[in-house]
Amino acid sequence: MFDTDIHADLQHRLISNGFDHGEKLRAEQLKQYYGCSASTVREVLFRLASEGLVDFQEQRGFRVPAMSATLLAELAHLRILIEAEGTVLSIRHGGVAWEARLTAAHHQLSHIEKRIHSTEDPSPMVGLWFQAELEFHQTLIAACESETLKAMHLQIYQRFRQQLMVADRSFDFISKNIQHHHSILVAALDGDEALTRQKIHDHLARHLDPMNRTQDPQASKSSAM
Repeated sequence: MFDTDIHADLQHRLISNGFDHGEKLRAEQLKQYYGCSASTVREVLFRLASEGLVDFQEQRGFRVPAMSATLLAELAHLRILIEAEGTVLSIRHGGVAWEARLTAAHHQLSHIEKRIHSTEDPSPMVGLWFQAELEFHQTLIAACESETLKAMHLQIYQRFRQQLMVADRSFDFISKNIQHHHSILVAALDGDEALTRQKIHDHLARHLDPMNRTQDPQASKSSAM
């Protein structure tokens, strides 16, 4: 298995509940899972640490970041700033091609969210939703003409999703998400920059107050099941 494949797989597992918050990541165990050397695993873990998806401390090794209401609020704030600016730039530069891509990405996400909303067991659609949600938000900023902004957005998005990887599996928020995503789409297609910024803010506002989030990982896991 190539380093890039290991990185991609570990990255996905780290943001989609493949490990518990605070869990120690042992190179000796992971090398057996991936069929590679421990040094290869360590190199990948150091790269993931530079992306903020793994914590590293001398003498303590690598761990999955703990749940933090304060960190989640900070990441939500950064997402609003970056995503709103990127979307406004896409409105200015994207044209019809970007509008068509955004409409298609929203159609896919809306279809999955409506299916989740109408079923008692959404678990078969969890992976599909995670990918479709990322694609919609990436498409919002796709025409911003700044590779740096897009790279920063992806890093913040992944760390944000990691903080929510347990709680989001309950999908209690999905009915509001359907409305929020549609409102963002309409505002963007209308070219209303101020309204687009507001709708992106509204979409993430529930995560901005640390007092609204529990600091206890086990309490969060129980409430999300």
